[in-house]
Amino acid sequence: MLPADLDALRTAGLDDRAIHDATQVIAYFNYINRVADSLGVEPEDFIQPWGIS
Repeated sequence: MLPADLDALRTAGLDDRAIHDATQVIAYFNYINRVADSLGVEPEDFIQPWGIS
C-alpha cells in the first residue's frame, strides 16, 4: 500500500472509516482462508466455484 492507493479509494468515494472496515474484512478472510487451507478443510458441497452458474 502506498498513499496513492488510499487516494484512489478516497477518489472512488470511500472515507477513512470505509477503508478501515474493508481492510478488516479483507484481512479476516485472508486469515481464515489460510487457516482452512492449512488444516485441509474441504469446501462445502453447496458452494459453487466462481464463474460457474
